[in-house]
Amino acid sequence: MKTSSLAAALLAVAPTAATGWTWAAAHGKSINFTSVSGYFVQDDAATNPSGFDYASVNFGLINRTYPTDKRFDPNGEKTQWQRFEAFVKFLNSACSKRRGVQYKLLFIGRHGEGWHNAAESFYGTPAWNCYWAEQEGNGTAVWADPLLTPAGEVEAYKANAYFKDRYETQKLPFFESYYTSPLSRCTITANLTFGDISLPADRPFAPIVKEGFREGMTVHTCNRRSSKTYISKMFPFYQFEEGFTEEDELWRADEAETDAAFAVRAKEVLDDVFTTDPKTWISITAHSGAATRLLAALNHRPFRLATGQIIPVLVKAEAVERQPTPPFDAHEPYSTCDAPPITSVAGQGCVCATSTTSALPSATGEPDECPTE
Repeated sequence: MKTSSLAAALLAVAPTAATGWTWAAAHGKSINFTSVSGYFVQDDAATNPSGFDYASVNFGLINRTYPTDKRFDPNGEKTQWQRFEAFVKFLNSACSKRRGVQYKLLFIGRHGEGWHNAAESFYGTPAWNCYWAEQEGNGTAVWADPLLTPAGEVEAYKANAYFKDRYETQKLPFFESYYTSPLSRCTITANLTFGDISLPADRPFAPIVKEGFREGMTVHTCNRRSSKTYISKMFPFYQFEEGFTEEDELWRADEAETDAAFAVRAKEVLDDVFTTDPKTWISITAHSGAATRLLAALNHRPFRLATGQIIPVLVKAEAVERQPTPPFDAHEPYSTCDAPPITSVAGQGCVCATSTTSALPSATGEPDECPTE
């Protein structure tokens, strides 16, 4: 059945802005997003995402001039980040907002390596997708809403050290808002990255936990979130979007979120942020699949993030005439085995050693969103 029930459930938790601010120009309209190219090397098709490391290139910020340099930095004393911040402020002037346009600088980060990532590497993709990912763990490691591995913690600490250096030496602007997926690998990564940084009093690290930033909801237990109480006990200073439920009411053990539903969810969570948060410099801690779909919704070129990697995107948002979302399938069956499989075949699904559910392309030999998230 064609439905948008999943998206409707996610919309029920909006808005999130504590200030009550809303983007008036977008009321009753749709939002078109544009990734403004020419400011980060990740925008360039010549930049290879494979092996890319934000910490080797100043987050990818291109060394260039801006139209605002002459007035803002006539003596050439400011850093590249300071000059870029002045330029973004110019773009985001009051006249732009009045005509239904605004700009935000989104830093989209992927969590550090989790135990599910390690398990997929250990078992191999077919066995992981078709059997092990549906388990809670293996008696040694737990990957139901997994924690970070030691390697994943190192990746988060690396980001922590690099942000500290950029703030001190390059005057990188401090974030004004923080968002995170509710899955533990993201809430932990965000805290290890930003939790001990000395921040201005008006820009505290107080992340908003949003369902829309979670990973694609396959039947894998790594995509099932823990309770609100659990998250609150881990991080009492984290905030929750309005309507965030105690238990996970979105994940299903027998059906997966479709690609179409995931794409709609990514667009809608961005719509929510842009219509309820007046801030410009924003940090988002999410997942590989979520980042992929966020970038697509922003009309950015594909740029897959390895664990612990971060990509900045200068975004232009424009309020346009209402564009209805076409109907889509929210969920689909997911093929699994009741024991480790013989293998899996792309386009066909699991090749099981024993009886199984019907073989579907959702559990093929190609990694899905969970092992690579």
